[in-house]
Amino acid sequence: MFIFLNMKTEAIVAAAGVGKRLRAKTRKPYLKILRKPILIHTLQALSGSADINKIIVVVNRLDKKLCCALVKKYKVKKIKAIAAGGSQRRDSVRNGLQLLDKDTDVVLIHDGVRPFINRQLIKESVASAKRFGACVVGVPVKATIKKVARSPGHQITSVEKTIDRKNLWEIQTPQVFKKDLILRAYNKFGNIAATDDAMLVEKLGVQVRVVLGSYNNIKITTPEDLVIAEGLAKCA
Repeated sequence: MFIFLNMKTEAIVAAAGVGKRLRAKTRKPYLKILRKPILIHTLQALSGSADINKIIVVVNRLDKKLCCALVKKYKVKKIKAIAAGGSQRRDSVRNGLQLLDKDTDVVLIHDGVRPFINRQLIKESVASAKRFGACVVGVPVKATIKKVARSPGHQITSVEKTIDRKNLWEIQTPQVFKKDLILRAYNKFGNIAATDDAMLVEKLGVQVRVVLGSYNNIKITTPEDLVIAEGLAKCA
C-alpha cells in the first residue's frame, strides 16, 4: 500500500493562448459554454478536487485583470496566483513553475481550455505521479491513422502507409510530475520544441505512466469543438 497523505500538489493552468483557429474576437479561455467562460469551468473543476492544494493560472498578460475579476465573480477557490504567460506554451508553463511553493511535492499541468476534466481523473493522475514520478492522461486512438507524403506545394497528398493504431494513444492533460523532475526537465530541455510537458521528462530518460482519460476531456481548439462542448455541458 502506498500512502502519500502529506504530499502537497499545486496545479499550473496554461491559459495564455489566443485561439486563432477559433476565429473569434474574444481570446479562447474567455469564450463561454452555457454562459460561463471556458477557463472558469476548468478552474472550478480543479478547485473542487481534494487532491489539489493551490492553483497558479497563467494567462495572456493583457488578461490578468479580466481573469482576476472572473475568479472573484465566480468565487473560485485555491487560486494562489494569476501570472503572465509567454509567447509559447512552454514559456507560460515555465513562468508558472517559478511560482511554486518550496514545499510543493507534485505539479499538475493542465490546459485552461480543457474544461471537462473530472475529479476522478485528477485523483488517479496525481496518485500515479506520487507513486511513479510522472504521469499523463490519455485515450486510445479510435481513428485509422495514415502517414502521408506531401508534394512541395502541398497541393497533392498521397498515402505512404497505414500505421497500426494498436499502441497509439491521444495524450491529454492533466500531466502530473514530481516537482524536482519537471523542474529538471525544464531547466535542461525547456527551450526545445515540444508538443507537451511529458516530452521533456521523457528526454531525461524517465518513464512516464499513462492513466486512462476520457473522450469527453476535449481541448477546445476549433469552432466545432465549441459546439461539442455545449452539448457535453448540457449533458453533465
